[in-house]
Amino acid sequence: MRPSRGPRKDARAARNDAAKSEGRGKNVPFPTKEQVLDFIRTSPVPVGKREIARAFNLRGQDRIPLKSLLKELEKDGAVDRGRARRLAAPGALPEVAVIQVIGPDADGDIWARPIDFPEDDAEPQIVIIEDKKLDKPLAPGDRVLARLERTDADIYEARPIRRLQSRAERVVGVLEKGPNGSGRLIPTSKRIKTEFVIDPKDMGGARSEEIVVAEVEPARRLGSPKARIVERIGRVGEAKAVSMISIAEHHIPFQFPRAAQEQAEAAVAAPLGKRTDLRDIPLVTIDGDDARDFDDAVFAAADDHPDNKGGWRIIVAIADVAWYVRPDDALDRCARERGNSVYFPDRVVPMLPEELSNGWCSLRPYEERPVMAVEMTIDAQGRKLRHHFMRGLMRSAARLTYEQAQAAMDGTPNDLTGPLLEPVIKPLYGAFQSLLKAREERGTLELDLPERRVFINQEGNIERIVARERLDSHRLIEEFMIAANVAAAEALEKRRWPCMYRVHDQPDATRIEALREFLASLDFNLARGQVLRPKHFTQLLQKAKGTPFAEMISTLVLRSQAQAVYAPENLGHFGLALARYAHFTSPIRRYSDLLVHRALIGAFDFGDGALDRSAVAEFAETAVHISGTERRAAAAERDAVDRYVAAFLADKVDSEFEGRISGVARFGLFINLRETGADGIIPISTLPQDFYDHDEARHALVGRRSGRTFQLGQSVTVRLVSADALTGGITLELLSAEPLTEGSDRHFGRTSARQKSKKPTQGRPKNIRFGGDKGRQSAQKGKKAANKGKKRR
Repeated sequence: MRPSRGPRKDARAARNDAAKSEGRGKNVPFPTKEQVLDFIRTSPVPVGKREIARAFNLRGQDRIPLKSLLKELEKDGAVDRGRARRLAAPGALPEVAVIQVIGPDADGDIWARPIDFPEDDAEPQIVIIEDKKLDKPLAPGDRVLARLERTDADIYEARPIRRLQSRAERVVGVLEKGPNGSGRLIPTSKRIKTEFVIDPKDMGGARSEEIVVAEVEPARRLGSPKARIVERIGRVGEAKAVSMISIAEHHIPFQFPRAAQEQAEAAVAAPLGKRTDLRDIPLVTIDGDDARDFDDAVFAAADDHPDNKGGWRIIVAIADVAWYVRPDDALDRCARERGNSVYFPDRVVPMLPEELSNGWCSLRPYEERPVMAVEMTIDAQGRKLRHHFMRGLMRSAARLTYEQAQAAMDGTPNDLTGPLLEPVIKPLYGAFQSLLKAREERGTLELDLPERRVFINQEGNIERIVARERLDSHRLIEEFMIAANVAAAEALEKRRWPCMYRVHDQPDATRIEALREFLASLDFNLARGQVLRPKHFTQLLQKAKGTPFAEMISTLVLRSQAQAVYAPENLGHFGLALARYAHFTSPIRRYSDLLVHRALIGAFDFGDGALDRSAVAEFAETAVHISGTERRAAAAERDAVDRYVAAFLADKVDSEFEGRISGVARFGLFINLRETGADGIIPISTLPQDFYDHDEARHALVGRRSGRTFQLGQSVTVRLVSADALTGGITLELLSAEPLTEGSDRHFGRTSARQKSKKPTQGRPKNIRFGGDKGRQSAQKGKKAANKGKKRR
């Protein structure tokens, strides 16, 4: 369905009117940074300095400070400069870009996606406005050069300029064979709305109901788009099918080249040599009960120095992956390509072969393993007094689970934890309490986001979904790892060695202002007139706790934050309230940590496997790459869980569930189901009959006639309409909604059995705000009819 273009009077015209009404001239104050930034971000197309000057009626001498202001915005990352030196919001599409056709939707509108858009970013939607410039109709897979105009936050209209030579697009789907030998490919992605025809000669030996990867053939003038099968993944219903679909869709490498595999198989125990001997220190690993690779071990003891009463001596030891994976060898090239391990409910796609990840680089109990370790001394308040790094050899005293460690501390030790309670476990918790004081003193961002754990049985089906417990033992390991990560960043910075930082930038000023205005409407205040710090958000969340707005405010605070990424330049870590931070503690599963290990080896002259200083030239490119693989992994993991949960719910169609509105879009409501954590959508066409407008500022859909409001955070009761295990899509129907604010919808009655059995209305829904020229005319007619008191269709 084509998006609404909104009023033609854009931000520039509005500001011109404002300038004229104010009599803007020589004595009128120069626009603020926020005003200029707002103008750039609300413009439907990227703008240049000339348009900005014209919008604010700037002349002559005003253009010099304007130039400085724009440079400052660009340096801060608040805007991006594209072609012809035109400015736009970060992530905004350029005025002219190459796009690829996805296919038509049920209403016949043709949708596309941007080419070379950062993987797994929130991809904008593009609807194509066809004209007569093209020689033939557009089909899925076609690439066109188009002029783009933004009509909504993440929606663009595209007007094709010319068709480009198409490259083969890979699609994952399920093959269904017909009686004539040809086949039909049904995509597994919710984003692709078109099915593809497979000729008998292009089957590649695949059978019906098999999951395959196919390459889309160049578009034809008539008929359905065609594709050719290039890879077979497995059959629908197989235990491995769900995760394999995600692996294929997100292009995740899952097979190691022969050279890398042979290198891993040839690995042997590391000698003590010049390493620090840590074998007599009772280091223990504490992980989840399903963990197979143990890459960190911890130890704590009271500091006996008389000047540090109540202080602690802490050791964090991390598997020495750099001993086995050397720069630019076969394993290193594989690890860099993958960037990180990917965790699915039924399997792990490791960054390194199992011979290392579960073998020589896993700190198994009672076995000697090489490590990189840091010893830290903290005071009673958790402040670090000093640290020093070692390359050592250790022998784990025990493999503990979070539950075992916590139970022992709570007074119910078992045969394993009993002997360790006094000498090992209690000192760990003592040091943790001190580190916790330091965390509270600096004021970190504390988002209480519920996590769920999915259990899969041997048949590949969900056995149960449970809330993941958050114990003090989890927080203990987290604080120890944070302390070690900070020490690594500080050590490399002090020794002037390259560091792959983990950075989390300040929140975007525009998002914060929008959040502040929305919170004010709910009688919540976010600090103004001072530098925002993580503790201000945490204080806000504490005030909201126990109110009907708690979940909504938590969601909005999370969305207002920048995304944490890797970078060779230090920007600090806003969420943790730390001036410098790097990932050091998981080199088995993150390439960033391996780079930090290599840098430390070089900085302290620890021997073989050091980072070559010349490699710093590639750090910027590597940072972008591994930040992308991290997002790719998160998207693949999320998609796999969505499919598993949809399969779990498939036999519960027509059942009722409790949930909350977790997102609001112009096409409907996103709902998070409380019991399973599943995410589904309520199409706007199924909401109580009215004409709904999307109020972005209030995160709501508002009925024009009734004033009925559906808002982010509202508790709802829904009926499950469908659950598609193939795509992970879940469709819901609203039964009732609890009021969140004045004007929000109240219980409006449950759907009757007759209504439940009615088939969905074909064609365009009657209560959606249409887009395009015809859409605007339809909307205007509807509005006039409503004003005259006429009944809507």
